Amino acid sequence: MFGSSTKEKSSSPATSGISEKEGVATTVIAKGATIEGKFECGENVRLDGAIHGEVKVEKRFVMGEGSYVQGNITARDAAIKGKIKGDVFVKEALHLMESAVIEGNITAKTMVVDEGARYNGSCKIGESSATASKN
Repeated sequence: MFGSSTKEKSSSPATSGISEKEGVATTVIAKGATIEGKFECGENVRLDGAIHGEVKVEKRFVMGEGSYVQGNITARDAAIKGKIKGDVFVKEALHLMESAVIEGNITAKTMVVDEGARYNGSCKIGESSATASKN
């Protein structure tokens, strides 16, 4: 009771199962929000709004359905449901989901394209492509 020196840490459902190393920080850009200019983030990013400018995300970049980017994107991993007008560089895995539309070149280590996703531009996939391109 009062003399006990051990405390049990509580874990919320949102953080359970996520390692401290990976972290849980996510930047959310909500539907209806628009960013003009260069956007950089060292954490995960969820975009449901729009960005007009270059996007650099050090971790995972997720675009929801109806989201929009006009500019080049660089990220470690990406899952896309929105529309992009610009080049996409992903250091690891890129997933184009059913509503994704990309008008630009794609470079990634690996890529999954769901039925219905579209892209118009060149596509370079593989270890050498992802490491040889820009950072």
